[in-house]
Amino acid sequence: MRTIAVMNQKGGVGKTTTSVNLAASLARQGRKVCLIDLDPQGHSSLHLGVEAFSDTSTVYQVFSKRQTLTEVQRLVAKNLWLVPSNLDLAASELELVDARDREVVLREALKEATKEDPFDYVIMDCPPSLGVLTVNALTAATEVFIPLQPHFFALQGLSKLLETTALVRRRLNRDLIVSGIILCLYETGTRLAADVTDDLMEFLNQSDPEAPWATAKVFENRVRRNIKLAEAPSFGQSIFEYAPNCPGALDYCALAKEVIDLEESIAQNASNGEDCSETIPFRKAA
Repeated sequence: MRTIAVMNQKGGVGKTTTSVNLAASLARQGRKVCLIDLDPQGHSSLHLGVEAFSDTSTVYQVFSKRQTLTEVQRLVAKNLWLVPSNLDLAASELELVDARDREVVLREALKEATKEDPFDYVIMDCPPSLGVLTVNALTAATEVFIPLQPHFFALQGLSKLLETTALVRRRLNRDLIVSGIILCLYETGTRLAADVTDDLMEFLNQSDPEAPWATAKVFENRVRRNIKLAEAPSFGQSIFEYAPNCPGALDYCALAKEVIDLEESIAQNASNGEDCSETIPFRKAA
């Protein structure tokens, strides 16, 4: 089971769009996928047509330990389950401040829920902040995907994000790595996008080999700016239901195949008798 936190503390970079449409694309390709909405705004839930009212079971009940993940998850499409969220989740930030083991609540809930029937992928849409909810996602995850808009300000914020992953890896989750960076809202042919991409590649190539992001892959498939991706949430549909032939759908389909290729690379290494804990299956794009 691959457990992926999709995170960026900057809003408007395509984090929720990526979480929803990547999860939907993986499910369409036969993988069993659970999407956990960890944003109190509940945008991933709304994107998939689930409006979580106050009496709806959500991930808040999991953090307050009133219900299990299995009890709150719901099937929203073939192979795709959703753990919804709403504004109640904002209370978790305050309620967990003095709680014991507050950073591992989600990890323990996920471990219990998938003990007998694991998913192929668990994708967590993190809030645009570095608070308790995001730390819980990083503690539960084995991988981090960072959606990034190719602007210079986005690059500046990346350093703080990576510092957080290093801190969590050092104190809470030794298995955590930043395995992928997804370039979103990409404008093909512009000099700015190309320059920022080059700067990002140079930064990764010069990283400390012990850092969680040292082996991160900048995905070759960029998600182009596409108005259909912005329209789909208002219809409560993934891009594959709303406009399956638009550039946005094609981009997320190609991205999902690239993510699956990493999965197959890991499996191949294991079948060849290689120690995958020592062999890094992720490579930077050329």
